[in-house]
Amino acid sequence: MSQKNNNGKRPQEKAVDRNGAKAPEAAAAPEKKPIKIMETILRDAHQSLIATRMSTEQMLPIVDKLDQVGYHAVECWGGATFDASLRFLKEDPWERLRKLRDGFKHTKLQMLFRGQNILGYRPYADDVVEYFVQKSVANGIDIIRIFDCLNDIRNLETAVKAANKEKAHAQVALSYTLGDAYTLDYWKDIARKIENMGADSICIKDMAGLLLPYEATKLVTALKQTVSIPIDLHTHYTSGVAAMTYLKAVEAGVDIIDCAMSPFALGTSQPATEVMVETFKGTPYDTGFDQKLLAQIADYFRPIRDEALETGLLNPKNLGVNIKTLLYQVPGGMLSNLTSQLKEQHAEDKFYEVLEEVPRVRKDLGEPPLVTPSSQIVGTQAVFNVLFGERYKMVTKETKDILSGKYGATVKPFNPEVQKKCIGDEKPITCRPADLIENELAKLESEMAQYKEQDEDVLSYALFPQVATDFFKYRQAQQTGVDESKADSENGAYPV
Repeated sequence: MSQKNNNGKRPQEKAVDRNGAKAPEAAAAPEKKPIKIMETILRDAHQSLIATRMSTEQMLPIVDKLDQVGYHAVECWGGATFDASLRFLKEDPWERLRKLRDGFKHTKLQMLFRGQNILGYRPYADDVVEYFVQKSVANGIDIIRIFDCLNDIRNLETAVKAANKEKAHAQVALSYTLGDAYTLDYWKDIARKIENMGADSICIKDMAGLLLPYEATKLVTALKQTVSIPIDLHTHYTSGVAAMTYLKAVEAGVDIIDCAMSPFALGTSQPATEVMVETFKGTPYDTGFDQKLLAQIADYFRPIRDEALETGLLNPKNLGVNIKTLLYQVPGGMLSNLTSQLKEQHAEDKFYEVLEEVPRVRKDLGEPPLVTPSSQIVGTQAVFNVLFGERYKMVTKETKDILSGKYGATVKPFNPEVQKKCIGDEKPITCRPADLIENELAKLESEMAQYKEQDEDVLSYALFPQVATDFFKYRQAQQTGVDESKADSENGAYPV
């Protein structure tokens, strides 16, 4: 007697319909691949919308709920948080990181790291880069997103090796931009090199919101065919397409997307976390996140957003769509910098002239991606070119440094006439810029020894010497009740 299964059919026997034709087999259930979300509310979201002014005190009460969501990671450090903490909030950024680490029991913490520029605006010696990575990990960072404003991978090597050594996750970011040189082959080639360098994952860092939905399909598909490590997509809502771009990227196989809780989403920030969670609900990409929990978190941040609107810290313009982003390739943060620079010079009427000058300066400087610090360099030079009525009549030190090769190699050559006008007969360097910088940790430590209370203070001073010194004096005044800035040092007298 032949064996039958529970349906009364012999194994391997196909069902047939009344006419004797084979019935189609049931379609296999699509493979589950929940999309991972990296939450930006504690870093990029408020950096993009309120100039990084959210304080540690505002963050800590909601940490427990954020920790329950199930995020791939929470970005809470790096970028402009370091500078803003010291300069405007009078907070120790290292103390912030330690407090957040204490609060997050289950979630990985992530930071943004500007390659050889660390969190500053110039290239640093290798010993400073290595020590900064070491201390970041020791104080609680799990994932370090490392990028270079020129996509010069030589400027990424030291930070990646240091992250590998400290057993942190080294995520290397491609600074995404548009231009003749930035073909699919270019991105595939650089991704291959990054994987071979020892990166644990790759991030497509679209700081200006330039990546369009169907281009995201092409780019993610190409990268997934090229490398085996996970791919994260980071974009901004500035141009209005970001959520659609995420949808197409997820369908193409991207592993992680960066989102922001709704009160600090959209505009120059990221797509809203809750919206993306709902978008993928009931699909193979379902995050499984609890919308009730997310609603409680949003309720917490909403009054902070409303207060920022009332005080003017949050400009409503930053919440809208700015299609000029796609026309001029100018990131949202750069747009606001240009506006404030022109306002200081009482030259707001020159705004559109400057916007049109930005792509020309970018082309002259080798067509770099516009991301910190290259965006500031190109933007400021464009302002000078317009205000002085003659291109490159006034040239910033940073423009000269780019044209001298001190920031690294650009994807296209510099305009030789502009280079000659700006740096004369100076011979540009072609080596890795940090190869010309002597180890500087010991020297920096000796300069600030009188203020040192923790090892990390040396790194704060290395990045922002004057700002850190002012903070150290402020910290001292809080501890002793004596404000040295008000002291009469000649007579050794202090006001009471």
